[in-house]
Amino acid sequence: MTLTEKVQQSLNSVRPYLQADGGDVELVRITDDGFVEVKLIGACVYCPMSRMTLRAGVERRLLKDVPEIRRVEQVLF
Repeated sequence: MTLTEKVQQSLNSVRPYLQADGGDVELVRITDDGFVEVKLIGACVYCPMSRMTLRAGVERRLLKDVPEIRRVEQVLF
């Protein structure tokens, strides 16, 4: 399984929780130094808790599932 596939699989495991609140997450890219860039979409864009969702939900799960990952960053485009 490629690194991208591992990341997508991990994102798929948190996606139902985001979708339950009208949001979602999209993989933008994985850098060579292990940073994952994601875009929060839907209700997550305007949610005041989106930063916590990113750190405590998405990033925590990715770091657990994919040890090659160092950090998850949100992009806003």
